[in-house]
Amino acid sequence: MFKPKILVIEDDPAITNLIRTTLDTQSYQYHTAKNGAEALLDAVSYNANVIILDLGLPDMDGVEIIRKVRGWSKVPIIVVSARSEDRDKVEALDAGADDYLTKPFSIEEFLARLRVALRRSQTENINSQAPVTQYQNGNLKIDYAAGCAYIKEEEIHLTPIEYKLLVVLAKNTGKVLTHNHILKEVWGSSLETDIPSLRVFMATLRKKIEENPSDPIYIQTHIGVGYRMIKQ
Repeated sequence: MFKPKILVIEDDPAITNLIRTTLDTQSYQYHTAKNGAEALLDAVSYNANVIILDLGLPDMDGVEIIRKVRGWSKVPIIVVSARSEDRDKVEALDAGADDYLTKPFSIEEFLARLRVALRRSQTENINSQAPVTQYQNGNLKIDYAAGCAYIKEEEIHLTPIEYKLLVVLAKNTGKVLTHNHILKEVWGSSLETDIPSLRVFMATLRKKIEENPSDPIYIQTHIGVGYRMIKQ
């Protein structure tokens, strides 16, 4: 039976013990590192399915670890940090983190975020072995080859920008994407003045794919940070 491998990079013994106990209850395999130097060695040797990372390590900022790992790996990285400012979240996510959880956190939310990251990891492993021509998420389907999107098998008519936004979100399902990342992917540049336009396009996209745009089930807003496609 497959048991996911989790690398926990955390220097606080109390938080480490809490995470270890939580992972034990789910029968996950795990390895722990207390500082950045250990973390980078373990990231190479342990071959984890998900990395749990604190930013405030004694010898290195966690954002630097994210950048170094992203130089060679796409392994999902969940930041668990006491830093709660939007700028800290944006910096970590722009560096390549997949998700950001602020301390103190609930065990239920931690496990839910971990399950999302593991699904994304498994999907990427499958996708790396075979070309992907379609995307299915609940009632939402995208035919990449035809450049079309459907809700309940009925085609929805999207503008080129709306389609690009949907594809970027879909290909990163479960991952929080910052405003800057989305702007670079869709428009090719990232300017603070473009964020209002992004919000307008995202609102029109929601109206076309969400049954209730005011209570969306597909596109989740992270205020001050960006957006995430939720796996149904």
